[in-house]
Amino acid sequence: MKLIIINQAQVPSGQILFLKGWCKKVHAQLGLNGYSKSLKDKTLTLAFLDIKPARKLNLQFRGRDYATDILSFESSESHSLGELVMCWPVLKKQAKKHGLTQGKELGYMVLHGILHLLGFDHETSKAAEKEMFLLQDQIFEAISLSYVNRRRSTSRQKKNL
Repeated sequence: MKLIIINQAQVPSGQILFLKGWCKKVHAQLGLNGYSKSLKDKTLTLAFLDIKPARKLNLQFRGRDYATDILSFESSESHSLGELVMCWPVLKKQAKKHGLTQGKELGYMVLHGILHLLGFDHETSKAAEKEMFLLQDQIFEAISLSYVNRRRSTSRQKKNL
C-alpha cells in the first residue's frame, strides 16, 4: 500500500514518519486477516486538515456541523483504496482524552478509516459494529505490542517513539 500524504494542518514530521511505519504494520496485519488482495498495489491518500475545513467537509458529506476526527472517502479508481481526511487538532485532543500518544491515536483512527474503506461500517447494525471494532482492536493491540517490544529492545538507544 502506497501512501500519499497531504499535510495542510502542519502535523509534525515525526508523527508523519510514525504513521508511515504504522501503516506498513496495518497492511501486514490486514494481510494476516485475509485482506492482502484488497490492499495489493493500492494507494491510500491521507489528508490532514485544520478545524474549519474539516468542519465544512463533515457538514457537506454527513450533515453534521462540527469537525470530526476522520472522514473516509471511497475511490472509483482501481489503483486507489480511497482517501482518509483527518482533523489534526481533534486527533490531538482525543489522544489526551484516551490516554494515548498522538501517534497511537492517529494510528488507531487511520486503522479505523482503512477498515471503512474495506467495507466495514459500524453504523449499520450492532453485529457490524461488533465485528469492525473487534478486528480494529485486535490489530491495534498487535501493532501497539510490536512498538512496546521494539522499545524494550532498543530502550537504551531510543527513548520515545
